[in-house]
Amino acid sequence: MKKEEIKELGTKELKERLEVAQKEYHQTLINHSISPLDNPAKITQDRRMIARMKTELRKRELNEK
Repeated sequence: MKKEEIKELGTKELKERLEVAQKEYHQTLINHSISPLDNPAKITQDRRMIARMKTELRKRELNEK
């Protein structure tokens, strides 16, 4: 998902996707600790995507005030 796609989502949908992404990220970390992933860069990609979503949510929160 790109920045533009994140901005187009509604706040409710963005929160839902963030929750799903966080669960997947934590599961990936657990799986990686048990056996190495084929692509360990996915951990970094997931973490950055979560940060992008949180940043957009915070931006919207500040604009409402």
